[in-house]
Amino acid sequence: MTTVSLTDVAGYLPGKPVPAEFYTEYADAEDRLRDSPMFRIPPLRHHVSADETNVDMIERAVQPLVERHGREEVRAVDVLLTHSQLPDIPFVGAGTEVARRLGLKPQWLIDVASAGCASFIQMIELARTILTTTDAKTALICNAQSAAGQLFTQSDVRRLAQAAIPGDGAGVGYLTTSADAPVLDVVTRHIGDHGGDMTAVLDDGRKYWEPGESQLRIGFTESGIARVMERGNRLVPEVVTDLCRRIEVRTAEIDLLVTNQPNRTFLQNWRDSLGLPKDRHPDTFDSCGNLFGAAIPITLDRSIRSGAVRGGDLVVLGGFAHAGDFAGAAAIRWGGGHSTL
Repeated sequence: MTTVSLTDVAGYLPGKPVPAEFYTEYADAEDRLRDSPMFRIPPLRHHVSADETNVDMIERAVQPLVERHGREEVRAVDVLLTHSQLPDIPFVGAGTEVARRLGLKPQWLIDVASAGCASFIQMIELARTILTTTDAKTALICNAQSAAGQLFTQSDVRRLAQAAIPGDGAGVGYLTTSADAPVLDVVTRHIGDHGGDMTAVLDDGRKYWEPGESQLRIGFTESGIARVMERGNRLVPEVVTDLCRRIEVRTAEIDLLVTNQPNRTFLQNWRDSLGLPKDRHPDTFDSCGNLFGAAIPITLDRSIRSGAVRGGDLVVLGGFAHAGDFAGAAAIRWGGGHSTL
């Protein structure tokens, strides 16, 4: 079987860090959900500028790959997968514009709409499937998160507990048919029973595209938060444990666990459940907030650049999406990459 590697990753964060006071000192900043573990505020996060798009961020995130591998090699990718939260315009995903900006002519171009905060794992699985069943040799997978500086800074939404948690950024991965940093296995679960549990709310009852004055927000309730906390605490350790069983290692043998970064409670519970010390589970929540789908590639990129992961290490990526409708984990034998930069 063809070996597929996650050969490289890179990330981008927009603008200067935005402090928690941007939210906590805002007029009428009060919400009955603020004491929930889901909404413990990180000190910092980044926001897209008013004219910065998902494609802009992806283009900037890809530049380190261009510098390390050469523009022509990146332009020659056969597969381009993109995932955006928040999509910039209706109907059209970011993929075709990313291809135009970067000068790509991929055989496969797919805008992935599902798997949310764990979409980087889903795109690894999808890219791996394409690279092992067709004549495609390379893939570029891209996550962009731009909701923090747009959706959550609206005047009415900004005062809510949910607004201070997200941050913006983009992360990308470069996959090749090689043994550079082999993807050992991927486990994913689509959980239809939890589909539709994450909702967007407009207080006047209109559909989001209809004219009106109410502002779009996530429909969090106390009972809904309790369900998400229970599912999230359980799902990530389950898929990671299942993955480790398949590759015949104990979870304690994971050298680096890189997850999405929803809140401090999930991060602590996940590593405790898997028997991992804090230094083997990198945390970007306090400096970046919840980066949604971009969290895994950005956190992995930071870990590589800091020297926290070395050639030969077993790196496991894990996460869950939305209110628990997707969970996934991927195991990579890291090949060294740009760890000395």
